[in-house]
Amino acid sequence: MTLQELNKLSATNAFEVFFKCCGSTTWAKQLTGKRPFTSKEELIRVSDSIWQSCSKQDGLEAFTHHPKIGDIKSLEKKFASTKEWAGGEQAGVNTATQNTLIALAEGNEAYLHKFGYIFIVCATGKTAEEMLALLNARINNDAATELQLAMNEQNKITHLRLEKLISRK
Repeated sequence: MTLQELNKLSATNAFEVFFKCCGSTTWAKQLTGKRPFTSKEELIRVSDSIWQSCSKQDGLEAFTHHPKIGDIKSLEKKFASTKEWAGGEQAGVNTATQNTLIALAEGNEAYLHKFGYIFIVCATGKTAEEMLALLNARINNDAATELQLAMNEQNKITHLRLEKLISRK
C-alpha cells in the first residue's frame, strides 16, 4: 500500500491496518486520526509521539497481540492476521536447536510468571540464541525497567510493520 492509499482509507479500514502494526487500541485510534501523512518519516514520527504518550495498559494490550518467541503454533491460530509478519520477524528460531527451543519455552514461562506478560523483543535479525540471552538478561530486571524495555521493543516492531505496510510505487 502506498502512503496515498493509506491516507484515503476510511477511518475503520485505517484503524484495522494500524492495529495490525501495533495491537494498542489507543495508539491505532490516535494514529488514524492524525492522517493524512505527507511522508513515511512523518508517519513514523507521529507514531513514536503517540506511543510515548501511551499508558502501561496500552502497552500490555499491544503485547497480547504477539505470539511467544518461537511459538509457531500460536502464529497459525491466534495470530493469523499478522502471521506472515511475525513469522518473518521470528525467523531466527527456525534454525534453533531443540535445547535452545526448550530453554526459550521455559524462559518465556518464567518471564510471564514474573511480569504478567510475554517476553517482547524485536526479533528481526536475531538468532534464537541471541533472543534467549536477552530473555535471560531481562528477566532479572525490576518491573518498571522491564516494562519500559518491552514498550521500546514494541515500538521497534511497530516501526518494522509500518515500513512493511507502506511501499513506494
